[in-house]
Amino acid sequence: MTTTSAPAPSDTAPALDVEGLCVDLSTPSGTVRAVNGVSFSVRRGRTLALLGESGCGKSMTALSVVGLLDPAASVTGGAVRVRGKDTLRLSPAERRKLAGPVLSIVFQDALTALNPVQPVGRQIGEPFRIHRGLSRRQAEEKAIELMTRVGIPEPRQRAKSYPHQFSGGMRQRLLIAMAVALDPDVLIADEPTTALDVTVQAQIMRLLRDLQDERHMAVVLITHDLAVVAQRADDVVVMYAGTVVEQGAVHDVFTSPRHPYTRGLLDSVPEDAERGRPLPAVPGSPPELSAVPPGCVFQARCPLVRERCVRERPSLRSTGDGRSAACHFSEELDRA
Repeated sequence: MTTTSAPAPSDTAPALDVEGLCVDLSTPSGTVRAVNGVSFSVRRGRTLALLGESGCGKSMTALSVVGLLDPAASVTGGAVRVRGKDTLRLSPAERRKLAGPVLSIVFQDALTALNPVQPVGRQIGEPFRIHRGLSRRQAEEKAIELMTRVGIPEPRQRAKSYPHQFSGGMRQRLLIAMAVALDPDVLIADEPTTALDVTVQAQIMRLLRDLQDERHMAVVLITHDLAVVAQRADDVVVMYAGTVVEQGAVHDVFTSPRHPYTRGLLDSVPEDAERGRPLPAVPGSPPELSAVPPGCVFQARCPLVRERCVRERPSLRSTGDGRSAACHFSEELDRA
């Protein structure tokens, strides 16, 4: 028996709708704003990528959506809507009912995400016992089916093994099996190929795409890998210093970026790099969260910076064709 009675979203309605999300983080030096007014939505069957450098707020946004923030962090504003409900207004018990059948997440490090003292088959089968009321034997059979689907060899025997007895790629497959067990509306993949070699990365991304097609899930892909975004995502949200600086369809954003930070990321791809010459890069580094400037958050690294950027923070505004950017001079960048 399932514990969620709300209907699944249609293909035209967002499976996940995040609006004005704000997250504060308590630090020894005081409270800082880690996520500031982030908004995006994604429909079933589509993949939305959250793109940006490390520390820009991607993972913090994902953990806020699924309700797994560290105690030092707290959501201070905004809404996260799934199946017509704002999950931020639900009780912990109500949110737990959504974890698995509606919202699910694949973490970066499968070894720390999996329980080291339980066989993997029992862990994968646990959602069926909690949400579907299956017996242990029935849940284990479901786990074996999922292990077969994600490509674990000899699944019936390996279901009795522990996480440390698998390779990194196999552990990531196990984590994916657990995440999709209850056919969630939304799957959040938080840098799912970190620390895997290139061949295994490609296999994991192909597996995620195949499972998405089979189960018609909405996928939120968190990454700093431009190639993965270009190959696997439909839409992209570019984040910097906890804010959204540009969003739109991947092809449009990558072909004609409307924010200097997006342009800098794309120019940093060493396609035409010459031996012995420095690799292209965005100069400088993101600001400390405790020292985010009052104007544009990108001003210290921006080639287009002007006096207006220093005194006035640009809002995220439409630039046409379903796109938006937070830059006072995005038209100049477009012309360039």
